Amino acid sequence: MSSPAVPMSPALPADWRDFLALTKPRVMTLVVFTGLCGLLAAPVHIHPVIAFTAILCIAIGAGASGALNMWYEADLDVHMKRTQNRPLPAGRMDRQSALHFGVALAVGSVLTMGLAVNLLAAAILAVSILFYVLVYTVWLKRRTPQNIVIGGAAGAFPPLIGWAAATGQISLLPVLLFALVFLWTPPHFWALSLFVRSDYAAAGVPMLPVVAGAGATRRQVFLYSLPMAAAAILPWPLGLTNILYGVASILLSGWFVLLAARVARSREADQAAMKAERALFKYSVLYLFAIFGILVADRVLLA
Repeated sequence: MSSPAVPMSPALPADWRDFLALTKPRVMTLVVFTGLCGLLAAPVHIHPVIAFTAILCIAIGAGASGALNMWYEADLDVHMKRTQNRPLPAGRMDRQSALHFGVALAVGSVLTMGLAVNLLAAAILAVSILFYVLVYTVWLKRRTPQNIVIGGAAGAFPPLIGWAAATGQISLLPVLLFALVFLWTPPHFWALSLFVRSDYAAAGVPMLPVVAGAGATRRQVFLYSLPMAAAAILPWPLGLTNILYGVASILLSGWFVLLAARVARSREADQAAMKAERALFKYSVLYLFAIFGILVADRVLLA
């Protein structure tokens, strides 16, 4: 596996902040949170040291995915305004260092999870890293506007990993949480790509707004919000959660669908369209934190 050549100046000495940046800390925060919630929502008691180790491995695994993604996509990042200051396109780090760092994190996180927690959690963590790097980054990202739809599965694994770390098995609730994150990813990411589509166009990445246009993308944002809302609410009627989660999931998901409908109704070159897209993108992050946080509260307080 090799990445296209990157036209960059010789790398300057990198410091710890550059290695931290490779792990995509903002993305890692959401990954760690959903993994933690999957662990806490499980109907078992897990030793605090084992729980901490599991979450640390999820965080390191997510960091490995980010580092390997930046290693492979450095040639794209150099063309996009929002990524030009990353360590590789900015010339603060050589590509080999990024590759070695990412591989070390990946191997270390999976081995530690397997030895200290359990093999099922380690196996799912390994699949999530490989899926993000090989399926999304290497195979899909440059080839199809459906990249984020299929590739979104990579970010949906943490609740499964957290649950497996606690219980050593998989049941219906974590599968529904996986489905929720999987269906949440397209409207979340397309809302972002709508107002930065010029970046993707400049880099030659076939994101949906670049290939199909803003109008088609806005409709897809709304359409994906409907099964996402259903996946979020479904644990309650199935008896997997209590009324606290049920009511909160209906209200939070209903507002998400309304914001997605506003995006779908927006016009191509309307200033209000960008406001609607930014509003949905910001709310989508809050939405996932809220849904998972309330799930844990529901399971812990009303168990």
